[in-house]
Amino acid sequence: MGRQANWSGGGRALGRSSLGPCGRSHPPRCPSTLSAPSPCLESLPAGNSQGQSGGFGPGGCAQRAQLGVTPGNHLCFSPFLSFGPRNPEEWFHELSPRTFSFHFRNLRFASGRNRSYICCQVEGKNCFFQGIFQNQVPPDPPCHAELCFLSWFQSWGLSPDEHYYVTWFISWSPCCECAAKVAQFLEENRNVSLSLSAARLYYFWKSESREGLRRLSDLGAQVGIMSFQDFQHCWNNFVHNLGMPFQPWKKLHKNYQRLVTELKQILRNTMNLLKENIFKQQFGNQPRVSAPYYLRKTYLCYQVKGPDDSILDKGCFQNKKKRHAEIRFIDKINSLNLDQNQCYRIICYVTWSPCHNCAKELVDFISNRHHLSLQLFASRLYFHWVRCYQRGLQRLQANRVSVAVMKGPEFKDCWEKFVDHQGESFPSWEKLEQYSESISRRLSRILRFANQNNLEDSFRDLRLGSPSPPSSRSDSR
Repeated sequence: MGRQANWSGGGRALGRSSLGPCGRSHPPRCPSTLSAPSPCLESLPAGNSQGQSGGFGPGGCAQRAQLGVTPGNHLCFSPFLSFGPRNPEEWFHELSPRTFSFHFRNLRFASGRNRSYICCQVEGKNCFFQGIFQNQVPPDPPCHAELCFLSWFQSWGLSPDEHYYVTWFISWSPCCECAAKVAQFLEENRNVSLSLSAARLYYFWKSESREGLRRLSDLGAQVGIMSFQDFQHCWNNFVHNLGMPFQPWKKLHKNYQRLVTELKQILRNTMNLLKENIFKQQFGNQPRVSAPYYLRKTYLCYQVKGPDDSILDKGCFQNKKKRHAEIRFIDKINSLNLDQNQCYRIICYVTWSPCHNCAKELVDFISNRHHLSLQLFASRLYFHWVRCYQRGLQRLQANRVSVAVMKGPEFKDCWEKFVDHQGESFPSWEKLEQYSESISRRLSRILRFANQNNLEDSFRDLRLGSPSPPSSRSDSR
């Protein structure tokens, strides 16, 4: 039975009136003549033992659905035979049951599965997409499924004003090269969130593969293992199942538990402790740096405590490639996927208080996460005499983020948990408490007058004659 080539607002392609992940109109990618119904080609070679269809791709049909725009602003699917090299941006609609069961079976060690499939969903404010990508193998130019998706996704021209939520159900977890490419994409596109669930772990015993998954997690991607519910979701939404329910295979749950344990070992915290001299230089709260002079940079040390006050995760971040430590911290907490039915307390020790941009990001992060409480202790205040930085601190305090100054107990706790101190006790420096009290009084004045429009008279004793800062912090802060 032939399929219609012109589907308006098809639920499995794009919903609403959107024409791509960016929610904007694009030049046609298929001829206007294809807006009329076109039958599916039926006389095809029989599929092989893995559910492939005579070399034309999975799903039991040689056609590949390619999104296009008709003159009437409708969606159309262009069926064609792929006799030449395949375009890596091509995606298709359904897998055959045999292909899905073979390639998504969650074996710990699997052989004969040299293809990788991504069942993906993209959601935005004004768009929705659902489709399947697979890796290209010879004689086509080699291209992994992850890169095929990125090529397609980037081709639409993402809107910087819209946030995109990308969900991947992937037969193999990304290799180290693909993980690096995806990580780079996420780093360059802060308005894209990725949730990745893998049926199997690819070369999980190799250090480079493990590091690739950790890198994705550190950038905020939610990396997990496909559960029974995930397999069932894919069966119902990405498989030509003829109305048959999903039938789990033997040891599905047992293999899932093993893979979850393995992934937890991979993603467990591998924080490198700070060196003693780095801690003393960067966390010192002295008003001036003495000779030999050095730059005081941003370091953020965090610990996540569970309901029983046990430490569930901890780590340390610096500014990196124009991404401030606070933003990297937000990415990390997002990647932990903490249970919203539990309460968690997060404690941060920072060398410099957040800039006004990072303060806004922290407020946006915490505002809709009522299961989290955030305490922020700063060693020093960053451009505390400038109005926008004062407002950033006030905004934090007004939005469930406790802002305070590091004192003796906080410096000691930071030393014990985040420094490679070789068993040495915390080496307090001269006038530590005096400096802390001075900075604390300054912070109290800033927070006390949070609701006043004019703060000049309240900061007569501050360094109002100092030069103005740049619009945002440099990486050398």
